[in-house]
Amino acid sequence: MEIYKNLNTPQSKEFEQLLNNQLSKIQIEEGKIIEGKINKITEKFVFLFVEGLKSEPVLDINELKSMGLSEKIKLGETIPVLLEKIEDKNGEVLVSASKAQKIKGWDKLVEAYEKNEPIMGKITSKCKGGCIVEHIDTGSLMFLPGSQISDKPLKDISHLMNEPQKFALIKLDKIRGNACVSRREIISSFKKEDKIKIIEKYKIGDIIKGAEVKGYSSFGCFFNVNNELDVLVHLQEISYSRVNHPDEVFSIGEKHDLKVISVDKEKLQVGCSVKQLSPDPFEHIENYELNKIYKAKVMKIMDFGAFCELEPGLTTLLHSSELSWNKKNVSAKKMFNIGDEIDCVITEIDKTKRRVAISHKLTQDNPFEKFEKKFPVGENFTGEIINKNEYSLFVKPEEFNIDTFLHCNDLTYKNNGEEELNKYKKGDKIEVKVLEIKTLEQKIRVGLKQTQADPFDWFKDKKVNQIITVKIISTDNKGLTVRPEGCDMDFQIKKSLIAINAADARPSRFTGDERIDCAIADLDFTKRKVILSIKLFEEIEKKEALEKYGSEGSGKNLPFSSLSEDLKNKKSKK
Repeated sequence: MEIYKNLNTPQSKEFEQLLNNQLSKIQIEEGKIIEGKINKITEKFVFLFVEGLKSEPVLDINELKSMGLSEKIKLGETIPVLLEKIEDKNGEVLVSASKAQKIKGWDKLVEAYEKNEPIMGKITSKCKGGCIVEHIDTGSLMFLPGSQISDKPLKDISHLMNEPQKFALIKLDKIRGNACVSRREIISSFKKEDKIKIIEKYKIGDIIKGAEVKGYSSFGCFFNVNNELDVLVHLQEISYSRVNHPDEVFSIGEKHDLKVISVDKEKLQVGCSVKQLSPDPFEHIENYELNKIYKAKVMKIMDFGAFCELEPGLTTLLHSSELSWNKKNVSAKKMFNIGDEIDCVITEIDKTKRRVAISHKLTQDNPFEKFEKKFPVGENFTGEIINKNEYSLFVKPEEFNIDTFLHCNDLTYKNNGEEELNKYKKGDKIEVKVLEIKTLEQKIRVGLKQTQADPFDWFKDKKVNQIITVKIISTDNKGLTVRPEGCDMDFQIKKSLIAINAADARPSRFTGDERIDCAIADLDFTKRKVILSIKLFEEIEKKEALEKYGSEGSGKNLPFSSLSEDLKNKKSKK
């Protein structure tokens, strides 16, 4: 330890300063790859000389051998290393040859990826989901997905192991240090060149003879042409008739002529058609007339209707709304079977949109029109209740297979309509009056109360301020429920309208079945509104009494407590 005693002498400090000045001239940075010259070799370690470093970096000899650098372990050879630390806590230099190799390898991968150039590698092992590929130039390891090994499934890849071959870089993740390669793209690129030459042979409008059915899917059928090209015939190009699946028309191995309708050199695809080899049925659509009955064949049944064929290749939709006059929301499944020939009327022809609309119900007489002729608005008919809901009854006329609509508000003049609805059930026969007919909308509204006398008509010859006699039906805190004599309707007399004097305005003064007089305070025939008032009756009686009896003495015997005072006031005014 004596050797270190005089490190703080002026001479030592001067030497250290000179050394640092020299080192500063050499660009040495942590995180950079530097070249180290082998200066010494032992059984376990290799010592490097790097100009600008205070001490010799040391490498594990086994690390170099595992990297395939055994041949470079010689005195005087240079080895690239990554400078991790210029000086650690122990004063040593930390370097890594494997990390330097990985970084250099990654740079080469990035360069190849950016230039879209293939790289040389070899499959070294299998792993979950694919294989491990080693970059021959740098030894970097990359992932080869199982789907990218070949353009067709391979049960055995032993013949591909450890064989130098080209791979395409398809993904690089610098942050995670992952690289993904594809052998399939290399194979496809060779085939692509050949396929381009084949596709260039075909032009739109060409007729391909004897193409063989190779396979099909839900969207079309695949044909092989001369064992060199597969083409697609889309489902819509198979026939002018509706086709649900290619297997309805084609069988594997069959040969058919095709017409080329599209050529895509970028996607390397050729589209073909079978139906365009036959005449388009829409070319003679003018032969069909509107509102005329034709035969149509049911081809497919759906929830919303049925697809029907007027002739081979001419398919149209029969919507569920056009199935029947009588049955609403009817399903075509309950009316037809596939293959049935049914009558239909053409309602629309649109050549531009290649659309034909048909109707089955128009082949029959419109029962709503027949009904309107026999039972116009205002007429009565007898029908059966065939259904009901929370607010309505549905009544079927005896002579017609249609439904009419009866709202609860049209059940009765007297009671609450919703409560009255509970009195009726399916199967009941009732007489109703036709209130409204909408033939086009297939709606008929009827009423039950309209077949009966309107109790409100009792007021037709009545007027405001007229005195009438009523029978008390019931009393409560709100007032009186009364029924005019000769009328079949009940009305309410509010508590505030019972008497002139507030002290006398007590419903408890009255009893059921008692007959009293009251006056009509308001009468509105449009709103079917009547206001009855005992208070108004008293006011009218008082007025008449004052006019009839002008003396104080005569007023004392009148039945109204306040009348005497009124007579006194009248006399004093005179």
